[in-house]
Amino acid sequence: MLQNPPAEPGMAEEEVDTPALLVDLDALEHNLDRMAAFCTKAGIRLRPHAKTHKSPVIAHWQARRGAVGQCVQKVGEAEILAWAGVPDILITNEIVSPRKLARVAALSRMTNIALCADDAGVVDLIEAAAEAASCRLTVLVEMDVGTNRAGVGSAASAVALAQRIAGSRALVFGGVQAYHGGAQHLRDGDARRAAIHDVAEAARGVVDDLRAKGIACPAVTGAGTGTFEWEAASGVFTELQAGSYVFMDADYGRNRPAPEFRQSLFVAATVMSAARGGVAVVDCGHKGIAIDSGLPLVHERPGVTYASASDEHGQLVCADGTQLSIGERLRLVPGHCDPTVDRYDWYVGVRAGWVETVWPVAARGMMA
Repeated sequence: MLQNPPAEPGMAEEEVDTPALLVDLDALEHNLDRMAAFCTKAGIRLRPHAKTHKSPVIAHWQARRGAVGQCVQKVGEAEILAWAGVPDILITNEIVSPRKLARVAALSRMTNIALCADDAGVVDLIEAAAEAASCRLTVLVEMDVGTNRAGVGSAASAVALAQRIAGSRALVFGGVQAYHGGAQHLRDGDARRAAIHDVAEAARGVVDDLRAKGIACPAVTGAGTGTFEWEAASGVFTELQAGSYVFMDADYGRNRPAPEFRQSLFVAATVMSAARGGVAVVDCGHKGIAIDSGLPLVHERPGVTYASASDEHGQLVCADGTQLSIGERLRLVPGHCDPTVDRYDWYVGVRAGWVETVWPVAARGMMA
């Protein structure tokens, strides 16, 4: 059940009911424009990851700036985007449930849809779903390039799986996915560059081996907000999957150098208690902001630190001489933007201190 919107257009930001998910529209548009310009100059396709924003609105804004489609992790996310008219979607994940695969096959009638596989048994399941629906499904081979999660572990395995897909009358071989999630948050830039060099060389080897067997590789896809410049420069990647660049978060801000995007996502919070000296409490705790990648930052309030969280409370510690008053509004910078977004039903778009727009987080909670 959707909660009531915490704001309406024309309100002052100070009137927004808290906690609320704020988007600084000027910063968001800057980020969208900067990534679009980068991809145009680099001659590489942009397929942003919608697991960050979960919003057909933002997906269409990205498309207007040249994005070729969207990535998702879940079938439910793909459905929300497809129903909203997003024309090209890649599920960057293995889908093995026959019921979910039937949903993917149904989506293929309204949008270009692709998904990943790292095992011949998964390919068999996808093939069965395509045959049952009398359609053809596009499948990419996922490579394990360092995340140690999903993906085939060798070039030979990748080639063999690609041959299996290409040989099916119900499937289309779509290329390879080579995403190194762990590299996104290596703090040192040289370490990130070295990691992506290894990823690119592994992907290049698979593309070369496929070519030797007469199999074209339509796409090499991957990259994230922390490394996209190196994937683009590799000469082997054909598209970028960066997602967090639209919003940014405190964890990406710890990279050195940090990605050159502006912080556009905040959680608005209100001081609800200041009963103890040097300490204040806001109405945003675990349930209001993700802390898996560290505690949030208090935006543009020197001397104020978000020190701990409980379910509905966030404890702030104030340096000597810093005071917060009951009812004072603060912007919190999430440690991790993706799961923070998934806590909310609504975005509140603000510009210059005023609410300009409110729109739903349409794919919130789509875990299946």
